[in-house]
Amino acid sequence: MKVGLYSITCSGTWYRDRPAMTLEEFIDFAGDVGYDGVEIDLKRPHGSPLDLDAKRCKEIRSYIDAKGLELPGVAANNNFASPVPEQRENELLMVREQIRVAKDLGAPVLRLFAAWPGITYKNGLATYEETRDNYAWYGALDYEKKENVVTCLKECVKWAEDAGIVLALQNHRPVIERYQDMLDFVEWVDSPWLKCSFDAPNVVRSKAMQSDTYISNAVRTVGDKQVICHCSAEFDEDKNGNACLVLEDTRLETVVNYPAYIKTLKEVGYKGYINYEYCHIPFRFGKIQGFDYVEKQVRLALRYLRGLIDS
Repeated sequence: MKVGLYSITCSGTWYRDRPAMTLEEFIDFAGDVGYDGVEIDLKRPHGSPLDLDAKRCKEIRSYIDAKGLELPGVAANNNFASPVPEQRENELLMVREQIRVAKDLGAPVLRLFAAWPGITYKNGLATYEETRDNYAWYGALDYEKKENVVTCLKECVKWAEDAGIVLALQNHRPVIERYQDMLDFVEWVDSPWLKCSFDAPNVVRSKAMQSDTYISNAVRTVGDKQVICHCSAEFDEDKNGNACLVLEDTRLETVVNYPAYIKTLKEVGYKGYINYEYCHIPFRFGKIQGFDYVEKQVRLALRYLRGLIDS
């Protein structure tokens, strides 16, 4: 297994004391810290199809290669569950363009969602709170949302096949509540071009569902459908200087069971990437932290994940 860094971490979304990194600055940063590869977020400021033509994609890929890094995947931020046809068509057009960008960049995987409410900005920082609390489904029933997702995914896999890009459906809320929901969509679409990004952070943060047994069974059930993984976590150093997990929110019941997750991934023969992302407001010690704190998390995450992979 290899460890990558997802560019959302350095996009200026979660800190406000310095500008967002350019894509080249992000690639430099990931390489200097010691990551094996990068995952590019295909929206502004890093990878929007609006800004990336074939020439620019070639420049980016050359820059990644020159830095000695790999590009295991790129990421969409899509919502296929909306009951509004115009919104779904906009989302489909964006994903079709993101598949084009993935091909031009030489990225083998495009990670995507069933649904995604998006973010808003308050006081210079992104937040999930407003979209999560005010997202409008316009009365759509659960089965209607799922039908919309399946219909959209079936269109996308045709474009993915033409481009030679594998789509990786992440077990990310909303609509997908359990990893079994992710597997249901993959089964319903029934295409070799739709696989999984089963991520332990998106499992319910209860002791029961972060137990060794639950996480191990989930990884084994997903099996060879897994094509890319993610890590979203907060770290500190223990008295011996070792990187250790801490709760990023005291309302959560437990930390993510990465030891069982990575151990089982290795046992089932997964040899791909696990990509770290810092993707929440860095409110620690009673105040908003700046980029220095995010950078510390990026460095601790690499030490922690490499330690688990190697042990």
